[in-house]
Amino acid sequence: MGLSKVFTTKHFKTIAMHLNIVLKKSVYLFALALVTIACKDTKKTKTLKENIPTKKVVTVSKKKKEKFRYIKDTINSENAIAFFTDYGKKHPETKVQLSTRFGDVHIKLYKNTPLHRASFIYLVKNNYFNTTCFYRIVPDFIVQGGNSDEETTAEFRRQLNNYLLPSEFRKNRKHKRGALAAAREWVDNPMKKSSPFQFYFIQAQRSQAHLDFEHTVFGEITKGLSVIDTIAKLPTDPKEWPLQDVFIKMEVLE
Repeated sequence: MGLSKVFTTKHFKTIAMHLNIVLKKSVYLFALALVTIACKDTKKTKTLKENIPTKKVVTVSKKKKEKFRYIKDTINSENAIAFFTDYGKKHPETKVQLSTRFGDVHIKLYKNTPLHRASFIYLVKNNYFNTTCFYRIVPDFIVQGGNSDEETTAEFRRQLNNYLLPSEFRKNRKHKRGALAAAREWVDNPMKKSSPFQFYFIQAQRSQAHLDFEHTVFGEITKGLSVIDTIAKLPTDPKEWPLQDVFIKMEVLE
């Protein structure tokens, strides 16, 4: 009887209404939870995709390193006479200045040794001697230049095929003090051809007549012979190379 009073139809309706509200809230919360989880998963997936590095195929063409070309002309021992005969006509200069840290030397080139004069002017104008130094000192005899241990100097000469010049001996061109002459190989060189790249000055007070008609004398010092005397006093190693390099810079004056 008491229970019947408690669970009336009205009470059931009220309970049912509350259950319905609770159920709706539960469904709503559940749905909200699903949406939240889905959003988090979507964000996580997007972030992961963005962090995956994209592989790119890049074609890299390796550029071949080109050798620097110091000289554009093709000169060798076979065409040297023709080349410098023609070059000498176009470049008649005979005066050159050689500069060192000890001072300047003025040089006069002889016109009656035309191939050596033209070749020397050519090498000065193309800056060959600016890559070189004085590499041999023999006091009271000679000071020799036109070479170095730098690769630039060697490459310069390779590009000119290490051409040689025929001798140009002249009775009036002697190995006196201040004379400029061309170096040469003494072995396997019966024609006494000159190396145009290496030269020497006679520093000795007396004439070195034993060198006449062995090396071509093609010029002389007109000013600055004291600079050569200073260089001749420098200490050298056992191979007669100065302990401290004496670098050369040359320019054509006229």
